Amino acid sequence: MSIIIFIIVLVILILVHEVGHFVSAKKSGIRVDEFGIGFPPKILAKKIGETIYSLNLIPFGGFVKIFGENPDEESISGIDSKRSFVNKPKKIQALVIVAGVVCNVLLAFVLFIGGFMIGMPMSENDPLVTESNYKISDAKLTIVEVLSKTPADTVGLKAGDEILSVATKNDNIDILNASNIADFMNLHIGEEVAIIYAREGEVLLSEVIPENNIVPDEPKRGAIGISMGMIGVLKLPIHKAVIESFNLTVGMTYAIALALGGFLANAIMLNADLSQIAGPVGIVGLVGDAAALGFVTLLNFTAIISIHLAIINLLPFPALDGGRLIVILIEAIKKSPIKIKIINTVNTIGFALLILLMLVVTYSDIIKLF
Repeated sequence: MSIIIFIIVLVILILVHEVGHFVSAKKSGIRVDEFGIGFPPKILAKKIGETIYSLNLIPFGGFVKIFGENPDEESISGIDSKRSFVNKPKKIQALVIVAGVVCNVLLAFVLFIGGFMIGMPMSENDPLVTESNYKISDAKLTIVEVLSKTPADTVGLKAGDEILSVATKNDNIDILNASNIADFMNLHIGEEVAIIYAREGEVLLSEVIPENNIVPDEPKRGAIGISMGMIGVLKLPIHKAVIESFNLTVGMTYAIALALGGFLANAIMLNADLSQIAGPVGIVGLVGDAAALGFVTLLNFTAIISIHLAIINLLPFPALDGGRLIVILIEAIKKSPIKIKIINTVNTIGFALLILLMLVVTYSDIIKLF
């Protein structure tokens, strides 16, 4: 199920990005030859006006074929060259390129609004709650994350499980909270601890044995490999939802850009930690965790991934939107086009490097599973 949800999320994010390019190109008088959902081979195709709309077999996203985006003789000096991307003013070219990124950020903003209006899962300690007059309702002690290859993972505890009681044969916790449970696990290393929890309306029991070497900074501390929080629901009217969603989108964009910048700086110094990033395999697991915590959590996760996609696409790297913006900027400064052969060669190398990076990250994801 996680894989199916992942594919749906990926298709939505990429299609929204491509819709940005598509609409901005059409509005700018640029010919769009094809708008495709998925990647070839084609299943269905219908030409409406000058554009082919296609449904393709490989479901990982979509694409837009913009006339003149990859310059050739026809797009530069052919019959319809006036409607070619390459012959439009540089500001129009930049607008078409940036439109995809803008749409991804707007999607995140809209998803956050929906989340706040439906009811945003939120911790009692979240700054939005502690620093405002907002009140969360129906707060429950909930597992937020289960680390792989830990006692909790082994017995089947999952993100989204609501903890009802924790006890051993001779001891129990009177006041359930994350801090008390963490201390309780540390006191009962090597003992069987019974955890009663609720999942999708069902009450379940698992027996888990706390171990050392799970908490990175405290290897001698007993733990089972979960993070918890008092998670409730924050529901806002539309006007407040819009304000808080705007703040959240701006804050999240800044935080993600900062984190990505730090990672890239370390990568340049050959000191990057691949455990900080997730590839397709890792994201499938994260999607599963988000879905387990509820529909709104999945909306939030989709919004965050959409912002990630926007920022990554703005990187000044060949084959990405940011790289294409750099080409447009250079051509605007030198007032003449860069040779097509050079652009195509650089894009090919850039694309190959992106594929290599994806393979390395995917390999890192797989290694984490074992």
